[in-house]
Amino acid sequence: MKNTLMRTLLCSAAFSPSLAQAQSETTFDLAPILVYGGLLPTTLEATGATIEVLDSEDLKEGGASVADALAVLPGVSLSANGGLGTRSSIRVRGLDGTYLGVRVDGIEVTDPSSTQTSFNFGTLTSGTLDRVTLIKGTQSALYGSDAIAGVIDIQTWRPTRDGASGRTTLEYGSYNTRTATSSVGFRDDRIELAFSLSRVATDGFSARSSDTEDDGFDQSSANVFAAYQLTDAVRVGVAGLWSDGTSDFDRSSSNSTGSTEEVRSGLRVFTEVSQGAWEHEFSVSGFRSDRFDADGFTKEFIGERLKAEYVGQVELTSATALAFGIDWTEERASLDGTEFEASNTAAFAEIKHAPRDDLELSANLRYDDFSDFDGQFSGRAALAWTATDATTVRTSFGTGYRAPSLYERFGPYSGPDLAPETSRSFDLGVEHRIGETAILRATAFYIEIDNLIQYSTATSSYAQVPGTTASKGLELSGSYSFSDRLSFTGNYTYTLAKNDGVRLARVPRHELSMAADFDVTDRLSSTLRVTHVADVLDGFGTLTPLADYTVVDLSAQYDLTDRTNAYVSLRNLTDETYETVRGYNTSGRALYVGIQADF
Repeated sequence: MKNTLMRTLLCSAAFSPSLAQAQSETTFDLAPILVYGGLLPTTLEATGATIEVLDSEDLKEGGASVADALAVLPGVSLSANGGLGTRSSIRVRGLDGTYLGVRVDGIEVTDPSSTQTSFNFGTLTSGTLDRVTLIKGTQSALYGSDAIAGVIDIQTWRPTRDGASGRTTLEYGSYNTRTATSSVGFRDDRIELAFSLSRVATDGFSARSSDTEDDGFDQSSANVFAAYQLTDAVRVGVAGLWSDGTSDFDRSSSNSTGSTEEVRSGLRVFTEVSQGAWEHEFSVSGFRSDRFDADGFTKEFIGERLKAEYVGQVELTSATALAFGIDWTEERASLDGTEFEASNTAAFAEIKHAPRDDLELSANLRYDDFSDFDGQFSGRAALAWTATDATTVRTSFGTGYRAPSLYERFGPYSGPDLAPETSRSFDLGVEHRIGETAILRATAFYIEIDNLIQYSTATSSYAQVPGTTASKGLELSGSYSFSDRLSFTGNYTYTLAKNDGVRLARVPRHELSMAADFDVTDRLSSTLRVTHVADVLDGFGTLTPLADYTVVDLSAQYDLTDRTNAYVSLRNLTDETYETVRGYNTSGRALYVGIQADF
């Protein structure tokens, strides 16, 4: 994951979907370019949520699983119920996937039919993806519910030069894992087209440690993006996604016959209009998830989301810009034919002001009006101060909320009169550059959540529980270039997450990741990564410690030509035995080889 820290973006919030896509040819580095860090564009030196970027090379190093690539970032941990395709949750700053928004090409892909609205990262493969952006910190002022921990914004493959182009990747490895991906596209002054198709299949390994049979996974996926500049002032486009997969899992310690089929599909159409100082964007998107478990207590889960949105922006003065918008969202869930639905309408705005060259201020405000409970205000304020040419100080404060899911409100164990969970978050960061060779960064964070919704055994239903959930910690990261051929990156995160004084399950207190990148020759490069995780509690009822573990990964790439490379990845080099969820296996030593060609 070479120089990931050097590509870190620090912006005021999260990417605006199609406006960001319009900038797909932008290279994310330390140059003073514009990026869309919220409703308004900002520079890389701007403030707010820390934004970590994984590009296609980072994703290739992480293998077929996007979750594995995310897990080495500061403040991020992974809990997986087995290998590729099994249920997996990404935690950001101590909060699980329930508090994390996920979008693919501007389409919200969290599942409305889940027990809590969330996304299963175990089935997210990297084949068709080009960039994954993690925006940390409360983003409810932009996205509403389910963004207390942050947002993951995913962009699929795009052509990077004019004319026809494409990419093909083939990979084979341990557990009889086969991956094939092909992308083709075209771009000129008016047109941008991209189509990607991927297939992943693996025999896998046993999800549970209580047996030895293999739990396999296979999935086909496709993504399409098209945009056309109708006139100098009007651009229209469409993005679509589809995947169809089957995941084996162990239903219990005595029953290893579980299997789930899941089909996901989504579509988004948008229009961008420029009128002098004004920019307008209109979009409509839809998403559907259909999961089927023939032997499950509930056999079929269908989740659907329809969303319409308008965003406008204008530069009021040379130092002040304003953006505003409205959106409407309807979510539906069907559990074995029993249907639930709810909707909300929201209005939001952002203002950005730079009174001096070394200071930028931004503020966001949003109001959501729900169909079946009281409305919610959420806000966010941030500033960045360039103290010296080498040092920047950043801080932000935000409020957010998580609306109870359709399952919690209307499902078989629904609770009466559930209200949204509410949150407050604060972070303070300092970044210091040492010449052209090193960057050091430290960020302290604090998040607290009230009105937590949990299942109550006393009432056999979901209920608000007393107490406050609080997660606090420190992220440290840095990079150093010893020479043009050798560089080092590393990060350490301390997290202490508790609910009413009791530590949360599956949240590591200590996480350390270090990597050395070495260009052996002009064509041969290698990466050695060491990850250490310590002090994790898990279990039901009384939590007990999981064993600390250290995983070593080694990868190398050889450029056969300017556009073709062969690569090899040896994961878990020392064959460490460890668990991220009690009773569930993780991969042993595994070897993967592949070839990638751009044309």
